[in-house]
Amino acid sequence: MRTRDQGFRVQAALASLVLTTAIAGCSTKSGGYYKGDSPGGPPPVNLDRVADAKPKVEPLHHSANNPYTALGRKYTPYRSLKPHRERGLASWYGRGFHGKRTASGERYDMYAMTAAHTILPIPSYARVTHLGNGRSVIVRINDRGPFRTDRIIDLSYAAAHRLGYIQAGSARVEVEAILPGKTSAADEPGSPRVEVAGAGAPRSAFPPAIAPNT
Repeated sequence: MRTRDQGFRVQAALASLVLTTAIAGCSTKSGGYYKGDSPGGPPPVNLDRVADAKPKVEPLHHSANNPYTALGRKYTPYRSLKPHRERGLASWYGRGFHGKRTASGERYDMYAMTAAHTILPIPSYARVTHLGNGRSVIVRINDRGPFRTDRIIDLSYAAAHRLGYIQAGSARVEVEAILPGKTSAADEPGSPRVEVAGAGAPRSAFPPAIAPNT
């Protein structure tokens, strides 16, 4: 039986971030949906055609980028758009959070191209590439998480479907921040990078400054 930490989403009130806890569920069959986090019915038939998020210049959220603590761990989000690239495990979250507030204050839509990240600015955009099959998507960061040390990003159901790892529950990916007017930030001079080797593995950073909370 596999278990999935279903988040511990960081939700935004008007002036502060409020942590909410969701209980992890188990699937009763290998490769199945996680209890309480399935689509809750047949998913839309056109999920393969859900378009990538379209990067654009947006004002950063007034409080969702403040330092915060989750599960006893301190996080310091970026307060501006900057180069960022990392590799590690991606997970996804679905029905258990569908319609609930994200850290940006927006309602979570499991069928939109969005994602949760611990330190990338809210809102901002990132390209996520599945390292196993080469598929890639562009998502809008509007939430905080995941807070398991072996995960680097939590994608929406739609984004995970596009990458092809819904049944697996997680996949090894590369995350590249996208800056206004650029396809990605990975090739910028001095682009920082973080590597998360896998489940239970320590996080290694090069340079270390990219992971201030580890």
